[in-house]
Amino acid sequence: MDFSNILLGALNEIISPTTAAYALAALGLAVHFGYTGLLNFGQAGFMAIGAYGFAIPILSFNAPLPLALLIALLSSVVFAVILGIPTLRLRADYLAIVTIAAAEIVRYIVTTNSMTPVTGSANGLAAFTGSFYALNPVPAGSYNMGPFTMNERDIWIRLVAWFLVIVACLLVWLLIRSPWGRVVKGIREDENAVRALGKNVYAYKMQALIIGGLLGSLAGIIFTLPRDAVQPANYGTELTFYLYTALLLGGMSTVLGPVIGSMIFWAILSLTQGVLYGAIESGYITFITTSQAGQIRYILVGVALMLLMIFRPQGILGNKKELAFA
Repeated sequence: MDFSNILLGALNEIISPTTAAYALAALGLAVHFGYTGLLNFGQAGFMAIGAYGFAIPILSFNAPLPLALLIALLSSVVFAVILGIPTLRLRADYLAIVTIAAAEIVRYIVTTNSMTPVTGSANGLAAFTGSFYALNPVPAGSYNMGPFTMNERDIWIRLVAWFLVIVACLLVWLLIRSPWGRVVKGIREDENAVRALGKNVYAYKMQALIIGGLLGSLAGIIFTLPRDAVQPANYGTELTFYLYTALLLGGMSTVLGPVIGSMIFWAILSLTQGVLYGAIESGYITFITTSQAGQIRYILVGVALMLLMIFRPQGILGNKKELAFA
């Protein structure tokens, strides 16, 4: 096995645009669940809304990039309001069920045959990122970035993706340190006490749902840009659970926790895949094939997550006091 290539692959995943997209979406879940106590299992739906809301205006109406981005973000706000009006008065477990269903409804709507001219049905949409890469200031060519070799497109998408992650972390940090943040953390602990103080708990929950949803939709856009395609199969329920894995790894009531958790999540996936594939190809492992190894790596990540929940339930950066939910 070539361990150097395996390690380089894991390091590359740490700074990949997909990891940045996961970090943004997990940060949105931190606003929902970590700080406000909203058990949202439909973050994949927000990502799908963002991706399709960005791609459809460009392909169907030849919309400029800023307008497409605005439509995608406004679509996520509308989705959050529609989702929040009937659900935010529900108890946490009922809210989780409804949000899972809402995300699946979004996915099935875009896969219906009657929507094929607009959404591409199960095949999805492609070739809509030209206006984004047209803004690339990096000259065409191949660049050596330490141990990695990247072209101008790779550098541009990474710069944009991680710049958005930094800005999102800063904004969430400022929000949580503000009076608004203290109110939503109070709602997480005991919403009846906050209501007794005269605060409109429903309005604060709606605001938190919208903010976290905006981060999820922005993550959905970043997720599609390197691929130049959006496919409904990428936004299944398992995506939300992967995001929760990243959130819990880093610490659910922290700002940097979702970012660190996303990096660790993708690094572990890359390492386990590289080691398993290398062991199979070298003949050290003979009872499984490379196609089966792809599923085993998720099993290993699941075992690691269970051990983390047993020995450090607050996550890597989390504070155990933050787990004292009412």
